[in-house]
Amino acid sequence: MAANTKRAWELLGNIHSRGVYDTKLRALRQDAIGAKDVTFEDLTVEDAGDVVKFLYQCRCSDYYSIDSLELGEMGFVLSRDRSTISLQSRNALRASVVLPCGSCSLKVW
Repeated sequence: MAANTKRAWELLGNIHSRGVYDTKLRALRQDAIGAKDVTFEDLTVEDAGDVVKFLYQCRCSDYYSIDSLELGEMGFVLSRDRSTISLQSRNALRASVVLPCGSCSLKVW
């Protein structure tokens, strides 16, 4: 098991340390200038074969973006069923990802 994965399990496996982690995460979200909450269903999908790119247009006209390779590195599993693409975290817990805009300081999660 990689050191980062082991540390994550140690941190999130303990109810006390997980509570502290969640509190810090909420505080970070409050400090960030957020445009809005965006769901997976709100994203535009560009399927280039091996890599799938997910986009959401910012109010500055640029995009928030992430691709399937980046999501995989974060522990998400992408599944395809004909025209449907779904995303799940490997541990089946609800997760969120903060995406910065490509041009301005806004973020979505």
